[in-house]
Amino acid sequence: MVLNADKIKNDILDKNQHKDGVTFKIKNDPRITKPGKWIRKLSIDEFPQFVNVLKGEMSLVGPRPPVPREVALYGARHLRRLQAKPGITCLWQIGGRSEIDFEGQVRLDLEYIHSQSLLKDIKIILKTIPAILFGKGAY
Repeated sequence: MVLNADKIKNDILDKNQHKDGVTFKIKNDPRITKPGKWIRKLSIDEFPQFVNVLKGEMSLVGPRPPVPREVALYGARHLRRLQAKPGITCLWQIGGRSEIDFEGQVRLDLEYIHSQSLLKDIKIILKTIPAILFGKGAY
C-alpha cells in the first residue's frame, strides 16, 4: 500500500462499494500499489497468517478476523461471528470474496460456525486453491 493509506481511506470512504459501511471494499483502490494488486489477487498477503495458525491464534478455516473499526460497528447478530477462532479462509473467501457484502459475509460465517466439521474444512481448503488461482472477487 502507499504511504498514508489510512488518511487516504478517510478521503475515499464515500466510494465504499459495501454500502452498509461496516467493511470497506473498493475496486481499483488508489491506496494499493501495482505490485500490491497482484499480491492481494493471489492472496500472497495471507501467508504471514500461517505463523498465527502455528501459534494457535488462528485456524486454517474460520471466519476472517475483523479489524477493530469494523467490530465497533457490529450489531448483536454480527458479534456471533466472533465465537469461532478466526481463519485464513472461509465460505465467503471461496464464494466471491470482496463481491460479498458484509451481511452476506456474516450469514456465511454463521452458517460455517453452526455446521463446521473436518470434512467441511477440507472442502473449503480445496475450493480455496482455485479461488486464489483465478482471483475471483479479489480486490
